[in-house]
This record gives sequence, C-alpha cells and structure tokens, in this order.
Amino acid sequence: MTLRLAVWSGPRNISTAMMRAWENREDCEVLDEPFYAYYLRQTGLDHPAADEVMASQSTDWREVVALCQGVGANNAPIFYQKQMSFHVLGEVDRGWMSDLTHCFLIRDPESVVASYAKVRETPTLADIGFVQQAELYHYVSQNFDPNPVVIDSAEFLAQPETLLRAWCSVLGIEFSECMLKWPAGRRDSDGVWAPHWYASVWASTGFAEPPATKPELNRKLQALADQARPYYQDLYERRLRV
Repeated sequence: MTLRLAVWSGPRNISTAMMRAWENREDCEVLDEPFYAYYLRQTGLDHPAADEVMASQSTDWREVVALCQGVGANNAPIFYQKQMSFHVLGEVDRGWMSDLTHCFLIRDPESVVASYAKVRETPTLADIGFVQQAELYHYVSQNFDPNPVVIDSAEFLAQPETLLRAWCSVLGIEFSECMLKWPAGRRDSDGVWAPHWYASVWASTGFAEPPATKPELNRKLQALADQARPYYQDLYERRLRV
C-alpha cells in the first residue's frame, strides 16, 4: 500500500532539502510542486520561468489531483509530494486530500520574507503562504487527521536526525540514515524552475546548520512578517516536539 505523503510549506522554507532527504530513501519517489503550473495560469503572476513551468505541468487542477492521488512512476512504497500551500487556490475541491497523509513545514516569518524578497522584491501576504497553510492545516485536522505533523524548520535544523526519527515513527515507517546526507547537484525530479530557486540545495549534501540570528528587515518587509506571524504561531504551537 502506497503512503502518499503531502508535505505543505510556503516558499523559502526547508522544503527542497526535505524533499532531497526523502528522495534519498530507496523506498521513496518524490513529486515537486505539482500545482505550480495551475497556480501560475490562474493568477498570471510574473514568476521566474513562468512560461516554462506552465509548459512542463498540467494547468488543470483536476489532472493534478489525480496525479497526487496516484503512485510514483516506479510504484515506490512512499510517494512524497512537495506541496506549496498557496498553489492550491480556492476553487480546488479539498476532498481529494483525504487520500493522503499530511505534514506541515513552518518557518518564522522574518526568515521567509527576507529570503523570498531576494528573488521577488515586493512579496505580498498571499505570496508567502502563511494564511493558506493555516487554512489547509485546519481543514485537514477537522476532516481527516486531528493531529497532522507540524515541523518547525529552525528546530528541525538544530536536530534533524531526532525529528526525522520522530516523524517516521508517527508515520509507522522505519527511519533511514540515508535521509541525512545526499549527493550534491540537480535531480531529474526537480521542477524546471529549479535553476531560479534551488541553488543552495544543489550545492548541499545535507541539512544546513540553523541560522544564528534572524534577519533584519526594512519597515515594509517587517510589516509583512508581522501580518504573517499569527498564522505561523498558530501552527508553531502544534509542532512536533521531542
């Protein structure tokens, strides 16, 4: 039986590194941001390589849902799906989510905003996914799973093996040491947008150390982080603790 693992985050989290960790397992296949093309088609936003993204994936959310409800190309026991919470727009029927196991990756708003603004200079609250992530969490917890796993990125980076072991235990699968180290470079599973967003992960061979301090933001970006904080705090209080 396939474990379909949907891992929801916003941008500039540890989501790509986490995808690497799971892909390094022999029993796991990964799917990289399957709703991205649909999201760009519907919103018309000017993201790096937007035309390439829309040419590389289905822009029909129903087809994307069917993909997520299926299995990987090699029928691996674990089908890990890196999902961006803000890609799933309001028109998408949430009922399909009952077929998956869900986890939520969170990161403090200041770090997300500072990192995101290096790629797109004027982010909005809708761009960084905190509101949508909280909404999806509560939908899942009220309808399918009362306690979906929440992982805070700073706490995870401080003790990745401990938290990976705890997460695997919740899922009822064995932890594998290979989740902690992986070969540097790109993967065939990376989306076509990877050259614009994945440089640090391509250079990595494992999880980075947690940052020693939070970034300083200008007034406008700090105001955005302040808007996002209640949604972050809501999920932070529900995080996996070890």
